[in-house]
Amino acid sequence: MENSKTFVSALICLVWSAAAAIEVDIPKDQYEFARGDNITLPCTFKSVIPNPSQITITWFAGDVPILTHYHPSGDTDITFENRMSADVNINGGSGKADLKINSVTISDNNKYQCIVQVPRDKQGKISDTATLTVLVAPSKPICKIQGTASCGQNINLTCVSEEGSPPPTYKWNSYDVLNNPRAHEPRTTDKGGILSLYNITKETSGFYICVSQNKIHSASCNLTISVLPQSTNIGSTAGIIGGVITALILLIVILSCFCCRKKDEDKEDYAMAPQ
Repeated sequence: MENSKTFVSALICLVWSAAAAIEVDIPKDQYEFARGDNITLPCTFKSVIPNPSQITITWFAGDVPILTHYHPSGDTDITFENRMSADVNINGGSGKADLKINSVTISDNNKYQCIVQVPRDKQGKISDTATLTVLVAPSKPICKIQGTASCGQNINLTCVSEEGSPPPTYKWNSYDVLNNPRAHEPRTTDKGGILSLYNITKETSGFYICVSQNKIHSASCNLTISVLPQSTNIGSTAGIIGGVITALILLIVILSCFCCRKKDEDKEDYAMAPQ
């Protein structure tokens, strides 16, 4: 019987302890806003202290404290930048401690933490976190060719958007010279905006369009590929080699003529010398 009373008392104390604790809450784990918006990250709290003499509210961006609000003085220390402010309304031991950010940018993408500290009420959940994502449409991507577009070569087609939040995904589409859509060759890889083409042939020629896309919008760029036959390269190389050889022969002839002329002049000088 005594053990039962002890157990019940312990249970009551446990329940009371759980109920008599501060609770801080941010309603959602993820918040998304468009770049340039004026936004609010909500945070509410409830304390078991009915009229606390002091409440300190701190917001963090990652590991960096960005704002601290003191109640009842109403003072707010902004340690990050002036685009941020606190929207606080306290009624007894509860209220809101929202964070307001004006003209959000990509640099505001972060995990934010709201911490509420009340003297003599340190049990329970004194903080909560949420992730902010500032949405930005992908900028027009830049398409480039890496390598030489000639038969038998391997080349990469690259596609990059300098802006985009969330980070955009990339997809390459291929069209033949008659502008008909076609599937990629079996060995072709399309990953992270890089389309890798192996052992290309004349049939590889055509049009290639890269689409950069995230949940906001999409943008594209394109390339035209004209694959040259290997004979063109061989002929060009042979022409260069032939030109070099011709120049060398011409140089040898000039030097030979110069040497012969020098010898003749030396002989004339010797013949004209007094005996």
